[in-house]
Amino acid sequence: MPEQDERTMAMLIYLTSFLTTLVGPLLIWLLKKDESAFVDHHGREYLNFLISITIYLIISGLLALVLIGILLLIVIGIGAFILTIIAAVKAYNGEYYRFPFTIRFL
Repeated sequence: MPEQDERTMAMLIYLTSFLTTLVGPLLIWLLKKDESAFVDHHGREYLNFLISITIYLIISGLLALVLIGILLLIVIGIGAFILTIIAAVKAYNGEYYRFPFTIRFL
């Protein structure tokens, strides 16, 4: 089981994403990835998730011209919010978490 400060840093990757979508999580990950495999895992997971969500939002934005994209934008937004909260709780509990529907870039 990861130590308390590793779990806290992993959780902060997700919580700072609500304030700064990229800068906060990226900064925590870059500073702590060499010190902890647990933080490295969660940092990579979040960045893969962010890249995937961005791709999905762009596609949904284009589909909004056909009106179905509007519903997709809402579903993706709510889903991203809920999955980020789940990931933060799992990280704080010391569990490794993989986001569903995420393309693995890193």
